[in-house]
Amino acid sequence: MVGNIKFPYRTIRDIDVRDRQVLLRAGYNVPLKKDGTIADDFRVEMSLPTIKYLLNRGAKVVIISHLGRPKGEVDEKLSLSQVAKNLSRKLNQPVKFLENCVGEEVQMTTNKMACGDVVMLENLRFHPEEEKNDRKFAQELAKSSNADLFVQDAFADTHRAHASTSAITEFLPAVAGFLVEREYTELKSAIEDPNRPLTTVIGGAKISDKIPLIEKFIDMSDNIIVGGAIANNFLKYDGLNVADSKIEVDADDTVKVILEKAEGKFGGDYSDKFHTPKDVAISEDGDAWSSRVNMELENLSNLNSKSKIFDIGEKTIEEIVKVIESSGTVIWNGTLGFAENPEFAHGSARVAMALATHPKIMSIIGGGDTADFVRSWDVLKGGSFTHVSTGGGASLELLAGSTLPGIAVLMAR
Repeated sequence: MVGNIKFPYRTIRDIDVRDRQVLLRAGYNVPLKKDGTIADDFRVEMSLPTIKYLLNRGAKVVIISHLGRPKGEVDEKLSLSQVAKNLSRKLNQPVKFLENCVGEEVQMTTNKMACGDVVMLENLRFHPEEEKNDRKFAQELAKSSNADLFVQDAFADTHRAHASTSAITEFLPAVAGFLVEREYTELKSAIEDPNRPLTTVIGGAKISDKIPLIEKFIDMSDNIIVGGAIANNFLKYDGLNVADSKIEVDADDTVKVILEKAEGKFGGDYSDKFHTPKDVAISEDGDAWSSRVNMELENLSNLNSKSKIFDIGEKTIEEIVKVIESSGTVIWNGTLGFAENPEFAHGSARVAMALATHPKIMSIIGGGDTADFVRSWDVLKGGSFTHVSTGGGASLELLAGSTLPGIAVLMAR
């Protein structure tokens, strides 16, 4: 529980797990380096409280997850074997890895587990039935694991109704792990019981993906800050030349609806509440790894056809930092530029700095690229913020007020 927000579903605290065989759905879709090794084990780290709780109370734990998008076929590059090794080091105990997630070998092995044992099964998405929410596949998962309890702790995957997040609950009693509970209560607290003023920072690339989020937050926020490639659509709508910058085709109607909603909420002159870039940073040759050139909006008409906008400008950064520093709650989803290149990470870094140096601000970092950025930027690996979410799409949908199918199927209190 955070603030006045209560988790409405049963958790592992509500169940006696001693001697029980637990099928744990973890969210181990970790980012990988080019050589295939794990780039960031944040999601593994965040699963530890649930796993340790189960083991300390005498449960037998069978872990299932997916990794990447293997399209229903076996792809050795996306095997969970390396995740099993990583988890074994963190738990300081063996984690037995099996090369499938269903079948006779899995059933025979899991049938011999003792209390305190951990087994990890292979990538669920090697089977096309997983993403189809296939009941027979879910039943086979329950049977092969010999489980008598399902624990949902893969928050990042709860916005999808898949066999291992939805159909599985038809065959096993289902409760939440600590990560799902914390994500739900932290995110719900930010939108239902925030410290005011509430400021929402929205970046990223696709405006269509975030329409429900933007509309939701116009209703409830005191300030909205728009950056990233999404902001290019607003500049274009204003008749400015964005050259070869990333935009969405036919986004003008969407922008018009959003601005009308902002005007309805904040009044005719809403620019001091609904913030779009006042200046930008560009790459003159269009290469995201080129040098940063700051440019005033009135000078965008001089851009050559190859130029691209890759960050908000310095004037905009100063403006939004002042807004953030005067906020009680900040929800941030989406980097404000091409943050992989430090040249175009100025906006994102200054937002991170403003939040990290003002601990009284309730700072909620949406998952995905934003979480990856703040963890790489922060010497405390995200510890400088109130909550760094493991879920990209899941956190977006929950913040926008959607029901998450992977949580809605859990046993209610």
